[in-house]
Amino acid sequence: MDIYEMLNTDIKINMAFGYPGSEPLQHKKISKILHESIINEGEAALQYTPATGLSYVRKTIKDYLINKGIVMNEYDELILTPGGMSSIYYTFFSILNPKDYIVVESPTFAGALDAIKFVKAKPLPINIDEDGLKVDNLEYNIKKAINDGNKVKAIYTNPTAHNPTGVIMSDDRRKQLIEIANKYDILVIEDDPYGFFVFDTDKRFTSLKTLDSEGRVIYMGTFSKILAPGLRLGYIIANKIITDAIESMITITAINPSTLSQYIAMYAIKEGVVDETIENARKVYRKKRDVLIESLEEYMPSGSEWYKPKGGLFAFVYLPKEVDTTEMLPKAIERGVAYVPGRNFFADGSGSNAMRVNFSYPSIDKLKEGIKIIGETAKEIIK
Repeated sequence: MDIYEMLNTDIKINMAFGYPGSEPLQHKKISKILHESIINEGEAALQYTPATGLSYVRKTIKDYLINKGIVMNEYDELILTPGGMSSIYYTFFSILNPKDYIVVESPTFAGALDAIKFVKAKPLPINIDEDGLKVDNLEYNIKKAINDGNKVKAIYTNPTAHNPTGVIMSDDRRKQLIEIANKYDILVIEDDPYGFFVFDTDKRFTSLKTLDSEGRVIYMGTFSKILAPGLRLGYIIANKIITDAIESMITITAINPSTLSQYIAMYAIKEGVVDETIENARKVYRKKRDVLIESLEEYMPSGSEWYKPKGGLFAFVYLPKEVDTTEMLPKAIERGVAYVPGRNFFADGSGSNAMRVNFSYPSIDKLKEGIKIIGETAKEIIK
């Protein structure tokens, strides 16, 4: 049984997947919106749409993002996709050739590493710290790769409420990253599924897209976290040359993003349900984050380390070196708890003693119990 089979078994306390909590989800309001949209839109709500989504739905989403501080230039276009993971695959397929290098954070989103492998590109990992990607190392490694005869095509980053660590890239580093990308003519893929969930300040960090003066930033977002994952609706903002290429891929693979999901998202924005979901989620997840940190401090073995998540849904925990979290996972699952081993988030396969835990989905009681079980299991291995 591989890791994905293990994580998809019936588990009492699932801290593995990136599920939003049930508390912020507005199922009654979404049900009302669904009914309303079918009544108002009639047959159109049940038909195909253009591959990139309905123009007035896209405009509603674009205006919403502009109101949240995402600045676009005249050559940018917003298109819709069947979810955030689709956005990553479509983008990577559109811009990367086999053997192209793409910069990734170390650690980074495991799904992005899978996509890079799928298109036969090569990851160029750069370490992070509590202020995000270490841009001082970025230029050195890009220059080295180029001098070795390699093509560095893009930088993939999750700068706000990073998956898996929850750190946030400082604005100074964001500006430096854009300067480096401009200097070496490199595309920047800004993956921003968690940017609305910053816990300890009301300030929204400056999007890389907003800092983009040359049209090289490809910005991705999703309604999976800010409304409902079951909608399977994402969006990409990029130069029209790139969105045209992605449009062809959507046409071939999906025909169009879900029509009903498009209408639900549009009505939910206009009726304030998206903002309500975001604000509820921020409050709930902040409280759960605090409970998680208290539980880690109480139950993790001595020598464990982690960054306190500044946002998002996850924490990334390093256990003492003698604990291999991949080998420990079956023991934890036997006791009813699942997490994702750290190796999955590193391009070089390191992170054997690390793990990602989700704190948004479990209840507070299960969160405490899950961390206690993980801590006890790790301590038994150390003995």
